[in-house]
Order: sequence, then C-alpha cells, then structure tokens
Amino acid sequence: MFRKNYIVKVNLPGGIVSAGDLYAIVEAAEKAKVDGVQLGTRQQMFFTVADKYGPGFLQELEQAGISFEANEERFPNIISSYVTEDVFENANWVSEGLYKDILDGFDFRPGLKVNLVEGNQTFIPFFSGNINFISSGTGNYWYLYIRFPRTNILYPWKDLIYSRDIPRLSRLIEEIILNNKELFYDQPSIDGDILYANIAGRENFATQRITEELKLPAFKLPYYEGFNSYRNKLWLGIYRREELFPLSFLRDVCLICLQTKKGQLYTTPWKSLIIKGIERVDRNLWDYTLGKYRINVRHASNELNWQVEDLCEEGLRLKRWLVRQFDNEDTRTYGLSFAIKTRPKTGLFGSVVVRRQEAGRSNQRKALDRYDILHTRDFNPNSKEYILYRKDLEKESLGVYLISLCKYFYEMKSEEDLISRREHHQDALRGAAIPEEKWVFQCPRCQTLYDEQYGDPSNNVAPGIKFEEVTGHYECPTCGTPKKDFLAAEKSKFIH
Repeated sequence: MFRKNYIVKVNLPGGIVSAGDLYAIVEAAEKAKVDGVQLGTRQQMFFTVADKYGPGFLQELEQAGISFEANEERFPNIISSYVTEDVFENANWVSEGLYKDILDGFDFRPGLKVNLVEGNQTFIPFFSGNINFISSGTGNYWYLYIRFPRTNILYPWKDLIYSRDIPRLSRLIEEIILNNKELFYDQPSIDGDILYANIAGRENFATQRITEELKLPAFKLPYYEGFNSYRNKLWLGIYRREELFPLSFLRDVCLICLQTKKGQLYTTPWKSLIIKGIERVDRNLWDYTLGKYRINVRHASNELNWQVEDLCEEGLRLKRWLVRQFDNEDTRTYGLSFAIKTRPKTGLFGSVVVRRQEAGRSNQRKALDRYDILHTRDFNPNSKEYILYRKDLEKESLGVYLISLCKYFYEMKSEEDLISRREHHQDALRGAAIPEEKWVFQCPRCQTLYDEQYGDPSNNVAPGIKFEEVTGHYECPTCGTPKKDFLAAEKSKFIH
C-alpha cells in the first residue's frame, strides 16, 4: 500500500516561540516518531510525519493550542526583526515591546506574506514579503512597500503608517489584493496607485507625510552562530548544515530555557535558532548540551550567507557543493548573500541568485539541468533589480563563475572606496584651508608622497612650493599618476 508523508508547518509569528510551546510541539513530534524539525526562510517550523502517525500528531498539536497547516500553504508566516533587538545593536526606536504589541494586534492569519523589520538592520530581509513595513526615522511610524504577489513589482506607499494601524491596514490590503487578482496578483504590470486610492477611500489611518525617502543600509550579514556577548549576558546562535534539528536536542534546549527562566527562543530566515539572555553562570549547561549532541558551532561565514528554498534537498545539495568550491579556492564572500532557486517566484533573499532554468519538457533529465546567475545592481540583497551575469550554465561551471563574480564584487567595492576617499579629500581641499605644516599629498597607486617642505627635485619643483601651486601637468615621479589623482593625507601619519 502506498504511504505518504504529512508535511506539517507550524508558523511562529515574528519568529518567536515560547519555551513551553516548543516543548509541547517537540513532545507531540516525538510521539509521532519524527526525527527532527526543519526551520524555514520565513521563521517557521516544518515536520515530516509518516502517514500512520500524521492524524495523531495533528490531534496533539490541536490539544496543545498550536496553530498549524498540514500538506498545504495558505498562511505564510509573519516575519520580523524581533530577534535582532539587543544582540545586533540596532539604533532605532523599535523595541521588543513594540514588536509584541503589533504582532498581538494581528487577530487574523494573513494569507499574504507580511514583513515587519527595523530599518537599520540587514539580518532580516526588507522586501521578501508582499506587505513590508520598515521602520522610519520618525518614532512609531513605518514605511510601507507592497511587493505584489508572484511579482517583483515594488510599490512604495505614499504615507508613513502608525504602529497600531499595521494589523488593520494589512488585513484591508490583503482583502483588496486577493479579491482583485486580475489587477494585483501575478500580473506583468500593476498600478499601485489604484490600490492606494482604494485603501484611502475606505478607512482612516494615522499617517504622516514622507519627508525622507527610505535608504537601504549597506548589507553586512552579522555572524549569527555560536556564543556571543552583549551587555552582561550571552546569546547563542545554532545553525545546522543539514537544516535538521534533532528533537531530543530541542527538548533539552527547552528544559534549560525553562530551568534558567528564558521564556522565548527565536528562529531566523537563515534557518538558525537563537537563544538570548543567557547568564554567564549558566553557560556550562549549554556547553554540555551542545557537546552531548555533538552540535558544531562556528561554521565558516561563506556557508552561513545562503538562502535555500524550504524542504528542498536539491537546493541544499547544490549549496553544499558550491560551498566546497569556495573553500577550495579560499573565496571571500563577506558583504554578499546567495540564493538558490529551483522553483519560480519563491521570493528568496540574495544579492547573488543561482536560478535553475525551467525544464522545457516535464521528463527532462537532471543531468540536463541548466542554471542562470543573476545579481542585484548594487549587490544589496534588498534590491529587486537583477542583472543577468551568466546564463545556461551546467552545474559544473557554476563555481567558477560565482568565484569570478565574487572577485568582481570586491574590485568594484575597492574602486568605489577609492573614489569616495578621493572625493572626500577634494572636498576638504575646497573647504577650509589646510594647515601647511600638517598635510602631504600621496599617490594612490604607489604611495609616493609630495611634501612641500622638500618639493620634488626629480620634477624640478623647488622646496616650499605648495602642492596646489605645482603645475597641472605634474605627475608622480615613481609611476606617472597625474596630479589630480593625488590624495591629501595628514603628515603626522607618516612620522614615526
């Protein structure tokens, strides 16, 4: 007799789960002979349950008051940057209490993806949802960006939204979009102003005029694994290479949390688990448990900055293979994030995307799979403007081109940094007078200095001639770089 598995998803709104609820979930899963739990890119949990244990597992969850879905995907989780508060030092007015107030205001299960993120952090994606709230510089007010379902069409709302109105506005936006799919759902072109006008004519919301456009912060993925200090406490990040957390390990984690009065745990879009507020005197409990289950921490950074579709073994295998290519070439990937898409319109977050081409025939063999590599224009993963870098590649060629793209990224960043430094020093020259005795001018290529105290005998420039008085045809005596490229520098930096 053919048997199937139940795929059971438990949403954790905001990526938050109480230790008590998680313990109840783990107990139910153990009774159903489940091996482990997988975390999702929208901070949810997935359980694969054998057919004969499925009904019992669902009944246990119901009795524990746990909301779930079995073998369907109607309610994508609300994700938030709640997990980042305190541990990644965000400088904004958003607090844990405010996140809780907003999340508690959702008295319905959204059928569209909702993101609630702090505007300075880069750990949680901004626009991977359909209804995306990003904190502004004005206390208790948020930018709103609509990414229409199954598109990359991003519409900036014309007003800032007040915190307490977020749940009510989300419900109304969802109703209008889902009731007018011919206008707003999976369409090649969409007029967001129609949605805005429809909302404005229905209900009143507390809003403020936008005086400053949203600026995307430069992407830097914080290292989210292992023990880390903050204030006088510790937080622990746990990542699993195979994306599977053993249930017995999670049971012990819950028990430690309950024993040490840590009421909450947090999941992340990087499929990791974070425990905050660990007292230093309790670290031995955590060290013992990590050792007991041989849980490794401190993986390489180039393994932690990947997004793979949920429950996708194909994508996970490809990720592991590509990470090995990076390791073999000692490839630096800091400042980048990667996404592997094996299915269309999955909305993953990444500055570099490896996208499997859709098969022309349903029976096309895996050996014939081809991939495209894309990247965002500025390599910020929160951007939705993609550039095709290479197309129609075999799997064996992906590593070579991805490594080449990483090198290009760093060359581009170096050039941008050089231009920025040059503009900064030129602004300084045009501004206040530079004290003569404190400044020299340096060639950016070979580091040769021009000091007016000595001049440049090789170019017939006498001592005492200011650099700005030197002829415009002046070149570096060592490498020939023109005068206009020299950078001002404090002389004291070169005195030892």
